Amino acid sequence: MRLLIKRATLYTPERVLRDYDLFVEDGLIAAVHASTAWGVEAAPDTLVVDAAGLIVTPGWIDLQLNGGFGNDFTDNPNCVWEVAAQLPRFGVTAFLPTIITSPPEKIELALEVIQRGPPPGWKGAIPLGLHLEGPFLNPNKKGAHNAAHLRLPDIEMARNWVPESGVRLVTLAPELPGAFELVQYLRRHGVIVGAGHSMATYNEALVAFEAGVIYGTHLFNAMPPLAHREPGLAGALLVNPEATVGLIADGIHTHPAMVAMAWSCKGSDRITLVTDGMAALGMPPGQYRLGDVEVIVGHNSARLADGTLAGSIATPDIALRNIQRFTGCSLRDALETLTSTPASLLGLNKGRIGVGYDADLTVINRSGEVVMTVVGGEIVYQRLDNSVEWSNEQHFHKQREWDEGGWI
Repeated sequence: MRLLIKRATLYTPERVLRDYDLFVEDGLIAAVHASTAWGVEAAPDTLVVDAAGLIVTPGWIDLQLNGGFGNDFTDNPNCVWEVAAQLPRFGVTAFLPTIITSPPEKIELALEVIQRGPPPGWKGAIPLGLHLEGPFLNPNKKGAHNAAHLRLPDIEMARNWVPESGVRLVTLAPELPGAFELVQYLRRHGVIVGAGHSMATYNEALVAFEAGVIYGTHLFNAMPPLAHREPGLAGALLVNPEATVGLIADGIHTHPAMVAMAWSCKGSDRITLVTDGMAALGMPPGQYRLGDVEVIVGHNSARLADGTLAGSIATPDIALRNIQRFTGCSLRDALETLTSTPASLLGLNKGRIGVGYDADLTVINRSGEVVMTVVGGEIVYQRLDNSVEWSNEQHFHKQREWDEGGWI
């Protein structure tokens, strides 16, 4: 399928391109060019979208998502594809289904779901592999995780946790016995390791970095507070120029001032905005599951009965607007945290608008609301009350002309 998005404002990690056309073929971005040539024919099978007045960004990537739309991945891993089919309405084109602390057989079932692939005819956001958040966590920072399933790091249990089997990111507490060896094992096999739900001191964090920890899971949350004599894990992550951190910018999990501090220390190329979304994402207030615990969801937060925060219900577009408001950064910089930064961390051919990149795109209006989502060059979501115009009229370049000079 060929897709031509014309007269758009394109936001790339490097610059903003106004009044540009973007051509997609075979799931990849084939050309990007200023909208200056009119009246030239396009191939008959090209779907043309007039995006004048709209912003086209790389597709949004969420590295920590526990579920949504009434479904929880840990409680029922089989729901991954059902949730993924609905995520494009929030601009998400790829994500890591996150399995929290649970029995080994639940993790194995989740891996089977990923390995089996989508049902016939399925369309939606692409699950990139699992984020295993536990069970190797510190009981003193368990948050909403079930303490009964926590255990010490175990290479034998994690022997099959490799990208080839469907694991992309593992969160653990690096101060636990056996963590150093497990981190080394996972990194040798290409798995990203994040430190989180941890009581690690500053010095213990430095040892973790030496082992191969390169990510901080939901910075500030479920780790010791930043203190002037003991910076702890949070301080170590902030001052390590190589470490990338996940950040929940819902205004509840992390105070706006702390978001601004993280931004000053890390910048857009070392922060990934994550929703940490759970079953209530996209749903009204009520009671929902997070793993095997009940969560009470209000209008802006999700908590256990004792008041403990239990995931977030803020959508990516809300987080995107929040981080601009909290830090004063530009939309272009904020977008990196949902696009090029997570893509670079995972080594993906995504997260940028340029020739040869995967044609995953999120289209928003000037208010930051998601209007259209494209995955692999195919439109998988369109908001019906928007003014995007569609046609197959012959108004643009022939395919041979897309290869001429001036492309990005």
